Order: sequence, then C-alpha cells, then structure tokens
Amino acid sequence: MSEWLATLRARLGLSGRAPLSWALYDWANSGFATVVLAAVLPVYYVEVAGATLPGSTASIYWGYTLTASFAVIAVLSPVLGAVADRTAAKKRFLGAFVILGVVATSLLFFAERGDWLSASVAFALANVGFAGANMFYNSLLPHVTERMDALSTAGYALGYFGGGLLLVINLIWILNPGLVGLPNTAVASRIAMLSVALWWLLFSIPLFYNVDEPAVPGGAEPVGSPIVAARTGLGRLRSTAGQVRQYRQVLLFLLAFWLYNDGISTIITLSAAYATDIGLGQSAVVGALVIVQFAGVPFAFGFGSLADRIGAKPAISLGLVVYIGIAICGYFMTEAWHFFALAVLVATVQGGTQALSRSLYGSMVPADRTSEFYSFYNVSSKFASIVGPLLFSVIGQVTGSTRLGILSLLVLFGGGLILLARVDVEAGRTVAQAAGGPQPSDTSDATPTD
Repeated sequence: MSEWLATLRARLGLSGRAPLSWALYDWANSGFATVVLAAVLPVYYVEVAGATLPGSTASIYWGYTLTASFAVIAVLSPVLGAVADRTAAKKRFLGAFVILGVVATSLLFFAERGDWLSASVAFALANVGFAGANMFYNSLLPHVTERMDALSTAGYALGYFGGGLLLVINLIWILNPGLVGLPNTAVASRIAMLSVALWWLLFSIPLFYNVDEPAVPGGAEPVGSPIVAARTGLGRLRSTAGQVRQYRQVLLFLLAFWLYNDGISTIITLSAAYATDIGLGQSAVVGALVIVQFAGVPFAFGFGSLADRIGAKPAISLGLVVYIGIAICGYFMTEAWHFFALAVLVATVQGGTQALSRSLYGSMVPADRTSEFYSFYNVSSKFASIVGPLLFSVIGQVTGSTRLGILSLLVLFGGGLILLARVDVEAGRTVAQAAGGPQPSDTSDATPTD
C-alpha cells in the first residue's frame, strides 16, 4: 500500500515533503476563494451587512470594495516582489500576507446587520492578503521542483477538493442552521467566514516548515527600512523595465494570459448572474458551483498528465478551444441541465489551464527574480477581472441580450489562443537561464510542440 501511494505521489509530482507542503497551500487558501469570494460574503454583504443601505447601494459599495483591494495589490505587488528577490524574504512576505488575510477574514465574523463599512474594510484587507500571499506562493514554485507542470496542477486539484469540501460543510449549516444549533442563516454565514480563516491558517503551516527559502545568488541584501526597501524594489523594477525587450516571450505570454484569463475570470464571476438572468434558480447555481469544485479535481490532475505527453502550451491551447465551445454553448443555454453540463465542461479545463499557465510562466522567468516576475503575473490576473465583465455588460446593455454578452468572450479566448501560439517557450527558457542562473525546467514539457 505504501509503495502504491509513493508511486502515485511521484506520478502527481507530490514526492517529498516540500512539493506536498507547497501544494497543500492551495488546499489552505481555496476556502477563501470559494466561500468568501464566491458563495457566502457577496450575498451576506448585500442582504445583511448592507441591509440598511437604500436600493442597490450595497451592490455598488461591494463593487467599490473589490476595486479598492485590487488597486492596492496592483501597486504593492511589483515593488514587494522585487524586494523579496534581493533580500531572501519570499517566505517572510508570504507569512505576512497570510497573517493579514487570516486576521482580516476572522474580523468578518463581527460584521453584523448594517456593518457594511467594517465588512468592506475587513474584506479589502483579506483580499489583499489573499492576493499578496498567492504572489509569493507562486514565486516559490520554480524553486520547489523541476516538474512544475505536475506540481502546479496537483496544487489546483487539492485546492478544488479542499475549497469544495469546506464549501459543502458551510452550505450545510447555512441552508439548515437549526440542524447544527445555530439561530439563523446570518449567524451561520459569519461562522462560515471564521471557519475559512482557521482552515487557511492551519493548512498553511506545512509550507513554512518544509519549503526552504530560495538562496539569492551573491548573497541576500538586508531588508532595511521601508523607505530603503521601496527604493530597492523600484530600482529593481527599473532594471527589469530596461531589459524588457530581452524578455519578449514572457511579455507575449503575459499578454496572451491577460486575454484568455480575462475570459476565464468572467465566466467564474458572472456565470451565476447569467444563469439567474435567463431564468435558472439559485439551487441550480449553487449545485453547479459544487460540481465544478469536485469535478475539477481529477481533470486538474489529468491536465498535468496531458502536459507530460504533449507539453504545457499545447495543453493550454486545447483548454482554450474548449472554452470557446463553452461560450458558444452558453449562448444557446435554456435549461437547468444545460447549465450543469456546461459546469462539468468548465471543470474539465478551468483548473488545468490556470495551473499550466502558472507553471509555464515559471519556466520562462529568471530564477533569481521569481517574486518580481510573478508580481507582474499576479497584477495581470487582477486586471484580467476588468475587461471581460465590462465587455459582457456593455454588449448586453447595447443589444439588450446577455446571451450576446457571453458570446463576446470569444474575442478574449480567441485572441489569447492566437497570441499563445506565437510564444516561443524554448527561447523564453533560454533567456531565463542566461539571465538568472540555473532555472528549473520541467523536462516532461520540453517538447517540439511547445
């Protein structure tokens, strides 16, 4: 049995304490994405925390809260990433953002009826912690393993399962508060958010014990005061900007990623609203969300195996072709079973395309600048939350049909697919190795098809 388990872990890229502990952080923080970001807090904010606000003011304030938190991390990420690379402080920054996220998420427990301002502040801080921690977590990937595709997809798979498990547990007591001795749904929702904070903290611990801080070539610089650190980070960014033409493949990939990830993000954030708009009930929306979480587990692992055979770039391209089909099918969707079928289809590609994007990018960045480069990746993924929803909304408003709005995502998926085809992965890896010393490379992905 132990030999079989060891073989399975090796195949999935989870051999050794460091890779397993790294992947477990996806399990740790996915509860925030599923419970706080997607399922519970948006509804709680509008119906409870913002219940005293007139009309649709609560929804508007929720949008402002999201925008503010994205703006903060967009400003901080590049500077902090550059500082972390030069001071051997990736894990310290990761720990600081985890603590910020955990504490702020815990504070959501105290937001009761009418407490929209405290809920906004707590969520904004929690979201900054979540996004900031992800940046430094991702930057550790190239230093943990040479099999980045396998480990990245394993992380996403664990995240799907962990986030889905916590979501189901929370939905049980939110939908049936009396079943577990709770007075009402509002209290159950507050406890759900507290459970996210505890889950996040508990399952983050292995990473800090078992993943080493990457060494800095030539020795780490002292962090110094915040002002000195900011100057160091800005100087590092200017240096990278001056060499921008050297990293042409990375920039081309980021542009492709920005487009297609915008489409993915739009489907994630607007699918519930779209389903409701065409007449599907809340039970269908919640059921589809749970389906995506659990069906995504085997398919995320499957994409890792697929990348071993054909390469990461072709596997991502295949996922984008499926997304194009999803957008087209979404236009014709009329029944609840259509929505469930599309949820399964989304589950087949969502985790895989995002996980392989993370690992493919990591294989093309200099080993001594992973935090800095992943900060650009992180920022691009945040800005990818803007254009897709705007395109969906504008076209839906102009045409009077949200069906045409969902069809407009073909521009993002198609454009991303075309740009991705132009990325020369091997050229990007060659530049990374020359610029940053030995760069871990997933040998299973080094195929001519890349």
